[in-house]
Amino acid sequence: MKKKKTQLTKAETQVMNSLWQLPEMNGTSADIMALMPEPKPAPTTLLTFLKILTEKGFVRTERMGKNNRFTALVSHDEYAGEMVKDVKDSFFGGSFASLVSFFAKQEKLSDKEINELVALIKNSN
Repeated sequence: MKKKKTQLTKAETQVMNSLWQLPEMNGTSADIMALMPEPKPAPTTLLTFLKILTEKGFVRTERMGKNNRFTALVSHDEYAGEMVKDVKDSFFGGSFASLVSFFAKQEKLSDKEINELVALIKNSN
């Protein structure tokens, strides 16, 4: 992410998750609504969230005939990376090892999962 963005609320995250699933991360409100989890928001509520996301800098709105096309300006990976970095810095003193250790203990990982993580870490260097 180019500049520090605010954190998304749970409802905003649901809207962004739907938008991120669309080809090229863009579509109409109907496209986004089709991917929203149940219970789906009212169409006017979805439009309100899209307006808020536009104001926050997460979404661009473009008029396409009678409809608006909404485009995510931040990818899922960019946003998730920023949020994990914030958690790492805020709760684990910036230590990646502490963050991974915490989640490994919380999740009670199997030996197979631990081996997969070790392989991922070794291959990322």
